Amino acid sequence: MPSRRAVDPAEMRDAVVAVRSWLDDEAQQPPRAELAAAVRLSLRTLEQVAPGNSVEVRVPPFAAVQCVAGPRHTRGTPPNVVETDARTWLLLATGRLDWARAVEQGVLTASGSRSDVSQWLPLVRIDSA
Repeated sequence: MPSRRAVDPAEMRDAVVAVRSWLDDEAQQPPRAELAAAVRLSLRTLEQVAPGNSVEVRVPPFAAVQCVAGPRHTRGTPPNVVETDARTWLLLATGRLDWARAVEQGVLTASGSRSDVSQWLPLVRIDSA
């Protein structure tokens, strides 16, 4: 499988800034294409900063990536899985939500001994609108 093109940090930042008002105050959800771009580019950035295949981070229905060095998973449900919704993921990626708090609130599930990817967050900082 060919490797993906590296994510341009400016492109990822612009994509996240495009959905900032929704992150700030849960304004009307942005258009699906904008939301998808922000989620996909930020997940791919995580994939770049924490390369590996031992953890799968899922943000349905937009994307899933494998990251974090360790044993490679190849079949069935991975032993280390993180799953959340788009808004929660972007709040984590921008440092507006703490990992432990997201788990405590039940808006993020993390299973497996390697699933805590908080050491690589935030991926980008954006100012409030």
